[in-house]
Amino acid sequence: MRLSGHATECGWTWNGPDWMRQALAAAALTLAVSAGLLLWIAAGLAPRQTSPPEEASRAAEADYLRAAHDPLHFRPAIETARDAQCLACHREVLEDRVRAATPSGLKTETLRAWYQQASTYEGDQETFHRRHLVTPLAKRLMRLRCNTCHQGHDPREEAPGSSADSPSLPDNGFVLRKQVDPEASCLKCHGRFSWQLMGLPGPWPQHGPALGNDCLSCHVSIRTRRHEVNYLDAAAIESAGRQDAEVCYGCHGGRAWYRISYPYARTPWPGMPEETPEWARLRPTRSEARFLAGDRP
Repeated sequence: MRLSGHATECGWTWNGPDWMRQALAAAALTLAVSAGLLLWIAAGLAPRQTSPPEEASRAAEADYLRAAHDPLHFRPAIETARDAQCLACHREVLEDRVRAATPSGLKTETLRAWYQQASTYEGDQETFHRRHLVTPLAKRLMRLRCNTCHQGHDPREEAPGSSADSPSLPDNGFVLRKQVDPEASCLKCHGRFSWQLMGLPGPWPQHGPALGNDCLSCHVSIRTRRHEVNYLDAAAIESAGRQDAEVCYGCHGGRAWYRISYPYARTPWPGMPEETPEWARLRPTRSEARFLAGDRP
């Protein structure tokens, strides 16, 4: 079959059958689509040029994952970690400050919670970690370190022991959705005042004045071996306690976050009665090994 047509000023004019013209148009369209598809595939396989922000984002994500799974976050490395190693990445815990005012407009300097009424709570409002590490009271009486409370955790899970390859440990170092074990750390200084075990008629705020607000009126000869742990300055606490009983009560009921008291170790002291009270029969006779004074790396 011969194709026919004639030339015009605008180009070539088709004189053949309409079906032939439609077939040629369809073929041309198919060829164009195929060529475009091949170019698109080739462009996808070619090395992509990423923009600087994309590269920075990917690098940051990779750095975060490396940091989250750093051996320092796991035992045994966490047990000997130094504060400087922790603060190299977590320095915001000491740099962040309390807002000058609440969202509702209340000035922070005018607010005090119930646990801030003790005379030992002085100075400006502080954040949690600063209150425990860098305030005047903390520097005077405490020797807390990051790993005093933080004993590592698995970043893959928020509940210890929930995966097949979780370490089988009696103490996993943290509890559900917390990065510490409150019963082994917070409760030591934020438990209730156990006035029943001490033989007092009631809570200290009510009956302390009858004893001259002096804890050492009894403890001068009872449980005289105390605070012998590496996260406290025993000598400084004894000195401060002689001057102000609020120093003692502040950590033994004055800031009680829990409805229970901490079962402190009943370290033997000179003149200790031979008979053990019923409530103390299951008490340990010394603090946890990692807290013993002089054992800090």
